[in-house]
Amino acid sequence: MSELRHREGHGVEKAEDEVKNEEPAAPKSSPSRSQPAANQAQQLQPDQPVENEKQTDQTADGETKEKPAPLPDIQEPPIPAQKDVIPEVLKGLSPRWQNWIIRGVFTWAMIFGYAFLIYMGPVALASLIILIEMMCFHEIIRIGHAVYKSEGLPWFRTLSWYFLLSANYFVYGQSLQDYFGIVLRRELEFLQPFIDYYRFISFCMYMFGFILFVLSLKKSHYLVQFTLFGWTHIALLIVVTQSNLIVQSLFEGLIWFITSTMSVICNDIMAYMFGFFFGRTRLIKLSPKKTWEGFIGGGFATVLFSVFLVRLLAPYQLFSCPALFDDETHTFKMECQASYIFIDKEYTIPGFIQVILSLVGLNWTTVIMMPAQIHAFVIGLFASLVSPFGGFFASGFKRAFKIKDFGDVIPGHGGIMDRFDCQFLMASFLYVYINTFIKTPNPSKLVQQVLNLSPENQVAVYTQLTEVLTKRGLIPITPP
Repeated sequence: MSELRHREGHGVEKAEDEVKNEEPAAPKSSPSRSQPAANQAQQLQPDQPVENEKQTDQTADGETKEKPAPLPDIQEPPIPAQKDVIPEVLKGLSPRWQNWIIRGVFTWAMIFGYAFLIYMGPVALASLIILIEMMCFHEIIRIGHAVYKSEGLPWFRTLSWYFLLSANYFVYGQSLQDYFGIVLRRELEFLQPFIDYYRFISFCMYMFGFILFVLSLKKSHYLVQFTLFGWTHIALLIVVTQSNLIVQSLFEGLIWFITSTMSVICNDIMAYMFGFFFGRTRLIKLSPKKTWEGFIGGGFATVLFSVFLVRLLAPYQLFSCPALFDDETHTFKMECQASYIFIDKEYTIPGFIQVILSLVGLNWTTVIMMPAQIHAFVIGLFASLVSPFGGFFASGFKRAFKIKDFGDVIPGHGGIMDRFDCQFLMASFLYVYINTFIKTPNPSKLVQQVLNLSPENQVAVYTQLTEVLTKRGLIPITPP
């Protein structure tokens, strides 16, 4: 106080008021309760596991209370970046052309592998889809495990994979019942209860995992554990739901599955090509390498490719017919009478399109095409305009966690999730579109579902159907 009284230009009262209004400094040994959570997160060392971070607070009674570990502030990539292995023959080229050639080689390798699996049939494709689902789930969970330093958290990875098993059992149980029910009844009868009661069994499995999660909670890690619990379920929603929708669309006809997946692949390739050679204008900040030139050029190429591809595949029953299981040969057969959507029909061209065509010397008023090609046009349009936003979403996700790729499984491309991020949006769209505009009742599938019933119920269905058709006059009355 004596020093304050001798300051020039300051009175004693003013100096005393300044001393009274001055807040005491917080002790450095323990952080204050009013400290914002963001500042606490900055104090966390990124290379130090969360479980070793022991923050304490002192209660009014003088007792030391352990504070929950905060979420980490990401300073460095949680997983190492992909290591590019450049062959000796390419080392003389610029990095831009090195990446272009490597991506091209592995793109064609994946296309030929995909064509081989199409030749193998729907079961091989369904197996591939489930494998891709598991690899995508692994990449997403791996990032969460690395970001939140969960090495000291019990059962995190084990419970994540257990929840994946339960979810797959629930969503694929109905497909097993529809397509393999007859075989199970005849040859694998001991597995029949696991198919008939799959909903209840899968629910019990999930409840068991839920109880294990609650029992594994640690007092100082509540926030991190519940964050990872949500992380796991979001991953399940993204990969399991979409993969199941793809499989269901697959059995409605390979032509729609091939058209949708190849449209996304075509759009990715052509957008890259147009952007590589003509790209000048950035499209979106989330993905700096995407350009308007690539987006527009890839869109036009994709729509034309989709319409042409359906025209090419439609004459073959292998692609245009739904897949039905033959219980005698134990194989899936694609045999049916051609649907009306695969028969040519004459359409009148809208007036404004006729005007546009006349500008280039085409005086067309009508066009002959399949209704399926109109559906293919819509699918190609979605693959061009909407599906890329699945890739932008994935780019934003990777930027949030400061990583370049989800993995390094495919040289030049990154992880599995990097290649199939756009396919997940297409999966939902294709399922909704098929069930809204394309799918029609299939007598062969209805008969197969009847054969899944018990013999008594099959006879009951036959009796009721005979009575109804007889009353309508669709079948003649049999004399007694």
